[in-house]
Amino acid sequence: MSQKDCLVENNNRTSSKGMCNPSGMNERVAVVGGGGYVGWHIVQRLLRNGHPVAIIDLGMMPEARKFVESRGAALPPITFFRVDIREKEELAQSFKIYRPQIVFHVASYGMSGREMLNKRLIEEVNIDGVKNSLAACADSNVERLVYTSSYNTCYGGQQILDGNEENTKFLPIYKHPDHYALTKSISEQLVLAANRKLSLDGKTILRTCSLRLPGIYGPGEQRHLPRIVKYLEKGWVCFRYGEGIVDFVHIDNVVEAHVLAGYALGPEKEHIAAGQAYFINDGKPINNFEFFRPLMEGLGHPFPKRQLPFNFILFIAVILENLYCLDFVTRYNLDRYFPLLTRTEVYKTGVTHYFSIGKATKELGYIPRDPPNDLSEVVRLFKAAGHARSLPPVINRSLVDHILSRFVFLLVALVCFLGLWGRLVF
Repeated sequence: MSQKDCLVENNNRTSSKGMCNPSGMNERVAVVGGGGYVGWHIVQRLLRNGHPVAIIDLGMMPEARKFVESRGAALPPITFFRVDIREKEELAQSFKIYRPQIVFHVASYGMSGREMLNKRLIEEVNIDGVKNSLAACADSNVERLVYTSSYNTCYGGQQILDGNEENTKFLPIYKHPDHYALTKSISEQLVLAANRKLSLDGKTILRTCSLRLPGIYGPGEQRHLPRIVKYLEKGWVCFRYGEGIVDFVHIDNVVEAHVLAGYALGPEKEHIAAGQAYFINDGKPINNFEFFRPLMEGLGHPFPKRQLPFNFILFIAVILENLYCLDFVTRYNLDRYFPLLTRTEVYKTGVTHYFSIGKATKELGYIPRDPPNDLSEVVRLFKAAGHARSLPPVINRSLVDHILSRFVFLLVALVCFLGLWGRLVF
Protein backbone atom coordinates (compact mmCIF):
# COMPACT_ATOMS: atom_id res chain seq x y z
CA MET A 1 0.00 0.00 0.00
CA SER A 2 1.69 3.22 -1.13
CA GLN A 3 1.77 6.41 0.89
CA LYS A 4 -0.53 8.16 -1.61
CA ASP A 5 -3.19 5.56 -0.91
CA CYS A 6 -3.36 6.52 2.77
CA LEU A 7 -4.79 9.94 3.59
CA VAL A 8 -4.44 10.79 7.28
CA GLU A 9 -5.77 13.80 9.15
CA ASN A 10 -5.13 14.26 12.84
CA ASN A 11 -6.77 16.31 15.54
CA ASN A 12 -6.51 16.08 19.29
CA ARG A 13 -9.98 17.39 20.07
CA THR A 14 -12.66 14.75 20.64
CA SER A 15 -16.23 14.71 21.82
CA SER A 16 -16.99 13.68 25.38
CA LYS A 17 -19.30 11.05 24.01
CA GLY A 18 -18.35 7.61 22.72
CA MET A 19 -20.45 5.21 20.65
CA CYS A 20 -23.70 6.08 22.42
CA ASN A 21 -21.46 5.45 25.40
CA PRO A 22 -21.53 7.72 28.44
CA SER A 23 -18.27 6.25 29.73
CA GLY A 24 -16.31 8.58 27.45
CA MET A 25 -14.36 5.80 25.72
CA ASN A 26 -13.58 6.81 22.13
CA GLU A 27 -12.69 3.57 20.40
CA ARG A 28 -10.98 3.60 17.01
CA VAL A 29 -13.46 2.52 14.35
CA ALA A 30 -12.93 1.25 10.80
CA VAL A 31 -15.75 1.32 8.25
CA VAL A 32 -15.11 -1.15 5.44
CA GLY A 33 -17.01 0.36 2.53
CA GLY A 34 -17.07 3.75 4.24
CA GLY A 35 -16.76 5.64 0.97
CA GLY A 36 -20.27 4.70 -0.22
CA TYR A 37 -23.69 6.07 0.66
CA VAL A 38 -24.44 3.99 3.76
CA GLY A 39 -20.85 3.79 4.94
CA TRP A 40 -20.26 7.52 4.64
CA HIS A 41 -23.36 8.33 6.70
CA ILE A 42 -22.13 5.95 9.40
CA VAL A 43 -18.71 7.62 9.31
CA GLN A 44 -20.24 11.07 9.82
CA ARG A 45 -22.23 9.89 12.82
CA LEU A 46 -19.18 8.24 14.38
CA LEU A 47 -17.16 11.41 13.97
CA ARG A 48 -19.88 13.44 15.64
CA ASN A 49 -19.82 10.94 18.50
CA GLY A 50 -16.12 11.54 18.97
CA HIS A 51 -14.62 8.44 17.38
CA PRO A 52 -11.42 8.42 15.32
CA VAL A 53 -12.53 6.73 12.09
CA ALA A 54 -10.81 4.95 9.20
CA ILE A 55 -12.55 4.67 5.84
CA ILE A 56 -11.45 1.52 4.01
CA ASP A 57 -12.66 1.53 0.41
CA LEU A 58 -11.60 1.78 -3.23
CA GLY A 59 -12.79 5.38 -3.32
CA MET A 60 -15.14 7.90 -1.78
CA MET A 61 -18.28 9.72 -2.82
CA PRO A 62 -17.45 13.28 -3.97
CA GLU A 63 -19.20 14.62 -0.88
CA ALA A 64 -17.08 12.41 1.37
CA ARG A 65 -13.77 13.28 -0.28
CA LYS A 66 -14.54 17.00 -0.16
CA PHE A 67 -15.33 16.71 3.54
CA VAL A 68 -12.20 14.71 4.34
CA GLU A 69 -9.94 17.12 2.46
CA SER A 70 -11.43 20.40 3.67
CA ARG A 71 -13.16 19.84 7.02
CA GLY A 72 -12.51 22.02 10.04
CA ALA A 73 -10.53 21.16 13.16
CA ALA A 74 -13.48 20.34 15.41
CA LEU A 75 -13.66 16.62 14.67
CA PRO A 76 -11.46 13.65 15.71
CA PRO A 77 -8.96 12.09 13.28
CA ILE A 78 -10.15 10.54 10.04
CA THR A 79 -8.05 8.22 7.88
CA PHE A 80 -8.63 6.94 4.36
CA PHE A 81 -7.12 3.67 3.13
CA ARG A 82 -7.54 2.97 -0.57
CA VAL A 83 -8.02 -0.79 -0.43
CA ASP A 84 -9.62 -3.47 -2.59
CA ILE A 85 -11.21 -5.78 -0.02
CA ARG A 86 -10.72 -8.71 -2.40
CA GLU A 87 -6.97 -8.35 -1.74
CA LYS A 88 -6.41 -10.08 1.59
CA GLU A 89 -2.96 -8.65 2.28
CA GLU A 90 -3.99 -5.08 1.47
CA LEU A 91 -6.92 -5.24 3.86
CA ALA A 92 -4.84 -6.89 6.59
CA GLN A 93 -2.17 -4.20 6.26
CA SER A 94 -4.69 -1.38 6.65
CA PHE A 95 -5.98 -3.00 9.84
CA LYS A 96 -2.46 -3.45 11.21
CA ILE A 97 -1.66 0.21 10.55
CA TYR A 98 -4.85 1.58 12.06
CA ARG A 99 -5.52 -1.03 14.81
CA PRO A 100 -9.31 -0.55 14.98
CA GLN A 101 -11.22 -1.78 17.99
CA ILE A 102 -14.58 -1.75 16.20
CA VAL A 103 -15.29 -2.59 12.54
CA PHE A 104 -18.40 -1.95 10.47
CA HIS A 105 -18.38 -4.09 7.32
CA VAL A 106 -20.73 -2.29 4.94
CA ALA A 107 -19.15 -3.08 1.56
CA SER A 108 -21.09 -5.24 -0.89
CA TYR A 109 -21.75 -5.63 -4.61
CA GLY A 110 -24.60 -6.77 -6.87
CA MET A 111 -27.68 -5.50 -5.06
CA SER A 112 -29.70 -4.38 -8.09
CA GLY A 113 -29.77 -3.87 -11.85
CA ARG A 114 -27.19 -5.37 -14.17
CA GLU A 115 -24.72 -5.76 -11.28
CA MET A 116 -26.90 -8.64 -10.05
CA LEU A 117 -25.79 -10.75 -13.02
CA ASN A 118 -22.02 -10.44 -12.47
CA LYS A 119 -21.70 -13.60 -10.38
CA ARG A 120 -17.93 -13.71 -10.21
CA LEU A 121 -17.51 -10.19 -8.86
CA ILE A 122 -20.43 -10.67 -6.46
CA GLU A 123 -18.71 -13.70 -4.93
CA GLU A 124 -15.33 -11.99 -4.74
CA VAL A 125 -16.68 -8.92 -2.93
CA ASN A 126 -19.44 -10.40 -0.80
CA ILE A 127 -17.83 -13.68 0.27
CA ASP A 128 -14.07 -13.31 -0.19
CA GLY A 129 -14.22 -9.71 1.04
CA VAL A 130 -15.97 -10.76 4.24
CA LYS A 131 -13.53 -13.64 4.78
CA ASN A 132 -10.66 -11.20 4.39
CA SER A 133 -12.28 -8.79 6.81
CA LEU A 134 -12.72 -11.51 9.44
CA ALA A 135 -9.11 -12.62 8.99
CA ALA A 136 -7.91 -9.03 9.38
CA CYS A 137 -9.99 -8.71 12.56
CA ALA A 138 -8.29 -11.78 14.00
CA ASP A 139 -4.81 -10.57 13.01
CA SER A 140 -5.34 -7.11 14.53
CA ASN A 141 -7.25 -8.11 17.68
CA VAL A 142 -10.50 -6.35 16.76
CA GLU A 143 -13.11 -6.53 19.52
CA ARG A 144 -16.39 -5.92 17.65
CA LEU A 145 -17.70 -6.31 14.11
CA VAL A 146 -21.11 -5.19 12.82
CA TYR A 147 -22.06 -6.65 9.43
CA THR A 148 -24.49 -4.89 7.11
CA SER A 149 -26.72 -7.68 5.82
CA SER A 150 -29.96 -7.90 3.87
CA TYR A 151 -33.53 -9.17 4.01
CA ASN A 152 -32.43 -11.32 1.07
CA THR A 153 -30.69 -13.75 3.41
CA CYS A 154 -34.13 -15.03 4.42
CA TYR A 155 -36.33 -13.96 1.51
CA GLY A 156 -36.62 -15.57 -1.89
CA GLY A 157 -40.04 -14.59 -3.21
CA GLN A 158 -42.22 -16.23 -0.55
CA GLN A 159 -44.87 -14.28 1.36
CA ILE A 160 -43.80 -13.31 4.88
CA LEU A 161 -46.18 -11.57 7.29
CA ASP A 162 -44.60 -9.91 10.32
CA GLY A 163 -41.55 -12.17 10.23
CA ASN A 164 -38.94 -12.08 12.96
CA GLU A 165 -35.56 -13.54 13.82
CA GLU A 166 -37.11 -16.64 15.39
CA ASN A 167 -39.73 -17.65 12.81
CA THR A 168 -37.68 -16.71 9.74
CA LYS A 169 -34.53 -18.73 9.08
CA PHE A 170 -31.83 -18.53 6.44
CA LEU A 171 -33.24 -19.47 3.06
CA PRO A 172 -31.78 -22.75 1.75
CA ILE A 173 -28.96 -22.08 -0.69
CA TYR A 174 -30.76 -23.58 -3.68
CA LYS A 175 -33.84 -21.37 -3.17
CA HIS A 176 -32.13 -18.00 -3.60
CA PRO A 177 -33.31 -16.38 -6.85
CA ASP A 178 -30.12 -14.37 -7.36
CA HIS A 179 -26.42 -14.50 -6.57
CA TYR A 180 -26.39 -11.41 -4.39
CA ALA A 181 -28.87 -12.93 -1.95
CA LEU A 182 -26.95 -16.21 -1.95
CA THR A 183 -23.64 -14.53 -1.15
CA LYS A 184 -25.11 -12.25 1.52
CA SER A 185 -26.58 -15.30 3.24
CA ILE A 186 -23.26 -17.14 3.17
CA SER A 187 -21.30 -14.12 4.38
CA GLU A 188 -23.73 -13.34 7.21
CA GLN A 189 -23.43 -16.91 8.44
CA LEU A 190 -19.63 -16.59 8.31
CA VAL A 191 -19.81 -13.41 10.40
CA LEU A 192 -22.12 -14.89 13.03
CA ALA A 193 -20.02 -18.08 13.20
CA ALA A 194 -16.97 -15.92 13.98
CA ASN A 195 -18.59 -14.60 17.16
CA ARG A 196 -16.53 -15.19 20.31
CA LYS A 197 -13.46 -16.38 18.40
CA LEU A 198 -10.08 -15.56 19.91
CA SER A 199 -7.75 -13.23 18.05
CA LEU A 200 -4.09 -14.02 17.43
CA ASP A 201 -3.01 -12.48 20.72
CA GLY A 202 -4.90 -15.25 22.52
CA LYS A 203 -6.70 -12.69 24.69
CA THR A 204 -9.05 -10.58 22.57
CA ILE A 205 -12.49 -12.04 21.85
CA LEU A 206 -14.21 -10.91 18.65
CA ARG A 207 -17.94 -10.30 19.03
CA THR A 208 -20.09 -10.01 15.92
CA CYS A 209 -23.67 -9.25 14.86
CA SER A 210 -25.58 -8.54 11.65
CA LEU A 211 -28.25 -6.04 10.61
CA ARG A 212 -30.71 -7.17 7.92
CA LEU A 213 -31.91 -4.22 5.87
CA PRO A 214 -34.68 -3.73 3.27
CA GLY A 215 -34.61 -1.04 0.57
CA ILE A 216 -32.75 2.06 1.79
CA TYR A 217 -33.90 5.57 0.92
CA GLY A 218 -32.99 9.11 1.89
CA PRO A 219 -31.41 12.31 0.57
CA GLY A 220 -28.52 11.58 -1.75
CA GLU A 221 -29.28 7.86 -2.23
CA GLN A 222 -27.69 6.89 -5.54
CA ARG A 223 -28.71 3.30 -6.25
CA HIS A 224 -32.50 3.12 -6.47
CA LEU A 225 -34.05 6.60 -6.46
CA PRO A 226 -32.15 8.07 -9.46
CA ARG A 227 -32.98 4.94 -11.45
CA ILE A 228 -36.69 5.33 -10.64
CA VAL A 229 -36.64 9.03 -11.55
CA LYS A 230 -34.91 8.16 -14.82
CA TYR A 231 -37.65 5.64 -15.65
CA LEU A 232 -40.31 8.21 -14.74
CA GLU A 233 -38.79 10.79 -17.06
CA LYS A 234 -38.66 8.27 -19.89
CA GLY A 235 -42.34 7.45 -19.36
CA TRP A 236 -41.64 3.82 -18.52
CA VAL A 237 -43.54 3.78 -15.22
CA CYS A 238 -47.01 3.43 -16.72
CA PHE A 239 -48.30 0.37 -14.85
CA ARG A 240 -48.25 -1.40 -11.49
CA TYR A 241 -48.02 -5.08 -10.62
CA GLY A 242 -48.53 -7.19 -7.52
CA GLU A 243 -49.98 -6.08 -4.20
CA GLY A 244 -46.80 -6.31 -2.17
CA ILE A 245 -46.70 -4.81 1.31
CA VAL A 246 -43.03 -4.30 2.09
CA ASP A 247 -40.58 -2.51 4.38
CA PHE A 248 -38.29 0.41 3.68
CA VAL A 249 -35.68 2.04 5.88
CA HIS A 250 -34.50 5.66 5.99
CA ILE A 251 -30.75 6.24 5.99
CA ASP A 252 -30.99 7.92 9.41
CA ASN A 253 -32.48 4.72 10.82
CA VAL A 254 -29.76 2.65 9.16
CA VAL A 255 -27.09 4.76 10.83
CA GLU A 256 -28.82 4.69 14.21
CA ALA A 257 -29.12 0.90 14.12
CA HIS A 258 -25.45 0.43 13.26
CA VAL A 259 -24.22 2.70 16.03
CA LEU A 260 -26.52 1.05 18.56
CA ALA A 261 -25.37 -2.41 17.44
CA GLY A 262 -21.72 -1.43 17.85
CA TYR A 263 -22.47 -0.28 21.38
CA ALA A 264 -24.52 -3.41 22.17
CA LEU A 265 -21.53 -5.62 21.30
CA GLY A 266 -19.56 -4.01 24.11
CA PRO A 267 -19.35 -4.64 27.85
CA GLU A 268 -21.58 -1.65 28.69
CA LYS A 269 -24.57 -3.67 27.47
CA GLU A 270 -23.10 -7.02 28.48
CA HIS A 271 -22.42 -7.96 24.84
CA ILE A 272 -26.16 -8.51 24.32
CA ALA A 273 -25.88 -8.29 20.51
CA ALA A 274 -23.05 -10.84 20.23
CA GLY A 275 -23.91 -13.58 17.74
CA GLN A 276 -27.28 -12.01 16.92
CA ALA A 277 -29.05 -10.89 13.74
CA TYR A 278 -31.59 -8.05 13.67
CA PHE A 279 -34.19 -6.90 11.17
CA ILE A 280 -34.11 -3.11 10.76
CA ASN A 281 -36.77 -0.98 9.05
CA ASP A 282 -38.98 2.11 9.44
CA GLY A 283 -41.52 0.14 11.47
CA LYS A 284 -44.47 0.65 9.10
CA PRO A 285 -44.92 -1.68 6.09
CA ILE A 286 -46.44 -0.08 2.99
CA ASN A 287 -47.48 -1.00 -0.54
CA ASN A 288 -44.42 -0.67 -2.74
CA PHE A 289 -46.03 1.61 -5.33
CA GLU A 290 -47.79 3.70 -2.69
CA PHE A 291 -44.41 4.33 -1.09
CA PHE A 292 -43.22 5.96 -4.31
CA ARG A 293 -46.45 7.89 -4.97
CA PRO A 294 -45.16 11.09 -3.27
CA LEU A 295 -42.06 10.96 -5.47
CA MET A 296 -44.03 10.41 -8.67
CA GLU A 297 -46.67 13.05 -8.00
CA GLY A 298 -44.22 15.43 -6.34
CA LEU A 299 -42.17 15.53 -9.56
CA GLY A 300 -45.28 15.96 -11.71
CA HIS A 301 -45.69 12.38 -12.93
CA PRO A 302 -49.03 10.55 -12.73
CA PHE A 303 -49.40 7.60 -10.40
CA PRO A 304 -49.88 4.52 -12.63
CA LYS A 305 -53.43 3.20 -12.65
CA ARG A 306 -52.92 0.27 -14.99
CA GLN A 307 -52.44 -3.04 -13.14
CA LEU A 308 -50.62 -5.87 -14.93
CA PRO A 309 -50.46 -9.49 -13.75
CA PHE A 310 -47.54 -10.24 -11.45
CA ASN A 311 -46.59 -13.43 -13.32
CA PHE A 312 -46.48 -11.53 -16.60
CA ILE A 313 -43.98 -9.02 -15.20
CA LEU A 314 -41.96 -11.87 -13.71
CA PHE A 315 -41.88 -13.53 -17.14
CA ILE A 316 -40.60 -10.31 -18.73
CA ALA A 317 -37.88 -10.01 -16.07
CA VAL A 318 -36.70 -13.57 -16.79
CA ILE A 319 -36.51 -12.78 -20.51
CA LEU A 320 -34.61 -9.54 -19.91
CA GLU A 321 -32.10 -11.32 -17.67
CA ASN A 322 -31.47 -13.96 -20.33
CA LEU A 323 -31.19 -11.38 -23.11
CA TYR A 324 -28.51 -9.58 -21.10
CA CYS A 325 -26.38 -12.73 -21.12
CA LEU A 326 -26.46 -13.18 -24.92
CA ASP A 327 -23.29 -12.41 -26.87
CA PHE A 328 -24.88 -9.99 -29.32
CA VAL A 329 -26.06 -7.74 -26.48
CA THR A 330 -22.49 -6.93 -25.41
CA ARG A 331 -21.13 -7.10 -28.96
CA TYR A 332 -23.40 -4.27 -30.11
CA ASN A 333 -23.14 -2.30 -26.84
CA LEU A 334 -26.76 -3.00 -25.93
CA ASP A 335 -25.98 -4.12 -22.39
CA ARG A 336 -26.61 -0.61 -21.06
CA TYR A 337 -30.31 -1.17 -21.78
CA PHE A 338 -30.59 -4.49 -19.94
CA PRO A 339 -31.94 -5.61 -17.66
CA LEU A 340 -34.63 -3.02 -16.96
CA LEU A 341 -35.93 -5.33 -14.25
CA THR A 342 -34.71 -8.55 -12.64
CA ARG A 343 -36.61 -11.44 -11.08
CA THR A 344 -35.45 -10.54 -7.60
CA GLU A 345 -36.62 -6.95 -8.02
CA VAL A 346 -40.05 -8.20 -9.11
CA TYR A 347 -40.26 -10.47 -6.06
CA LYS A 348 -39.13 -7.74 -3.68
CA THR A 349 -41.56 -5.15 -5.01
CA GLY A 350 -44.57 -7.32 -5.86
CA VAL A 351 -44.79 -9.93 -3.08
CA THR A 352 -45.73 -9.09 0.51
CA HIS A 353 -42.89 -9.57 2.98
CA TYR A 354 -42.30 -7.49 6.08
CA PHE A 355 -40.55 -8.01 9.40
CA SER A 356 -40.86 -6.97 13.03
CA ILE A 357 -38.25 -4.73 14.65
CA GLY A 358 -39.25 -5.91 18.12
CA LYS A 359 -35.94 -7.64 18.84
CA ALA A 360 -33.90 -4.62 17.73
CA THR A 361 -36.03 -2.33 19.88
CA LYS A 362 -35.74 -4.56 22.94
CA GLU A 363 -32.03 -5.42 22.74
CA LEU A 364 -30.47 -2.49 20.89
CA GLY A 365 -32.84 0.28 21.94
CA TYR A 366 -33.65 0.95 18.27
CA ILE A 367 -36.57 3.34 17.68
CA PRO A 368 -37.24 4.48 14.07
CA ARG A 369 -37.43 8.16 13.21
CA ASP A 370 -40.85 9.74 12.75
CA PRO A 371 -42.58 9.96 10.32
CA PRO A 372 -41.86 6.64 8.58
CA ASN A 373 -41.67 6.22 4.80
CA ASP A 374 -41.03 9.96 4.38
CA LEU A 375 -39.82 11.00 0.92
CA SER A 376 -40.42 14.75 1.35
CA GLU A 377 -36.73 15.68 1.53
CA VAL A 378 -35.94 13.39 -1.40
CA VAL A 379 -38.63 15.08 -3.51
CA ARG A 380 -37.33 18.53 -2.54
CA LEU A 381 -33.79 17.65 -3.63
CA PHE A 382 -34.89 16.18 -6.96
CA LYS A 383 -36.95 19.31 -7.62
CA ALA A 384 -33.97 21.49 -6.79
CA ALA A 385 -31.93 19.44 -9.28
CA GLY A 386 -34.42 20.24 -12.05
CA HIS A 387 -36.33 16.96 -12.21
CA ALA A 388 -39.83 18.40 -11.67
CA ARG A 389 -42.24 18.48 -14.61
CA SER A 390 -44.05 21.76 -15.21
CA LEU A 391 -47.09 20.04 -16.73
CA PRO A 392 -48.45 16.52 -16.26
CA PRO A 393 -47.84 14.33 -19.32
CA VAL A 394 -50.66 13.39 -21.62
CA ILE A 395 -50.58 9.63 -22.11
CA ASN A 396 -52.08 8.05 -25.18
CA ARG A 397 -53.64 4.91 -23.66
CA SER A 398 -54.23 3.27 -27.04
CA LEU A 399 -50.57 3.80 -27.90
CA VAL A 400 -49.52 2.23 -24.59
CA ASP A 401 -51.77 -0.77 -25.28
CA HIS A 402 -50.29 -1.09 -28.76
CA ILE A 403 -46.71 -0.98 -27.48
CA LEU A 404 -47.43 -3.53 -24.74
CA SER A 405 -49.11 -5.95 -27.14
CA ARG A 406 -46.23 -5.65 -29.63
CA PHE A 407 -43.70 -6.16 -26.85
CA VAL A 408 -45.44 -9.33 -25.67
CA PHE A 409 -45.58 -10.67 -29.24
CA LEU A 410 -41.85 -10.04 -29.76
CA LEU A 411 -40.96 -11.69 -26.45
CA VAL A 412 -42.98 -14.80 -27.26
CA ALA A 413 -41.47 -14.96 -30.74
CA LEU A 414 -37.97 -14.57 -29.31
CA VAL A 415 -38.53 -17.33 -26.76
CA CYS A 416 -39.79 -19.68 -29.48
CA PHE A 417 -36.84 -18.81 -31.71
CA LEU A 418 -34.27 -19.36 -28.95
CA GLY A 419 -35.88 -22.67 -28.04
CA LEU A 420 -35.79 -23.84 -31.67
CA TRP A 421 -32.21 -22.58 -32.08
CA GLY A 422 -31.14 -24.47 -28.97
CA ARG A 423 -32.56 -27.70 -30.36
CA LEU A 424 -30.85 -27.22 -33.71
CA VAL A 425 -27.46 -26.31 -32.24
CA PHE A 426 -27.33 -28.58 -29.19
